[in-house]
Amino acid sequence: MVVDEVRDGRRIAQLLASEVRGHERGALGRCAVVDVHDVEGSEFGEFAYGVDVALDGEASERLADVFVHDDRARVEFRLGVDAAVDAAREAGLRVRPKATEPPRTVVFVERGVEAKRVLAVLCAAAD
Repeated sequence: MVVDEVRDGRRIAQLLASEVRGHERGALGRCAVVDVHDVEGSEFGEFAYGVDVALDGEASERLADVFVHDDRARVEFRLGVDAAVDAAREAGLRVRPKATEPPRTVVFVERGVEAKRVLAVLCAAAD
């Protein structure tokens, strides 16, 4: 039996964007894919798009940035960084804090099937 896994960073980022756009309720309903760039990916990652979250009324803030690598996508959380670490670990995703100011949390999405797992991390960070 042949198992076909998506391991192309550009395609993984596209799958994640589709998942975010496909939800209308809860924390994901408050999220939007913004500032989209058409990128191919690189070894060090290229900015593909942001995910904004509506905070109150019409105001929104950048929740995370998505970068495309040759073989994976990388999601850098700007908000809810501690919650993102816990949720990513629970979802079985590779995660690490990023020692910047302000701090960020980096979640690696290495296969297409992991795109759905990132949704739980987005929800946790948005709340």
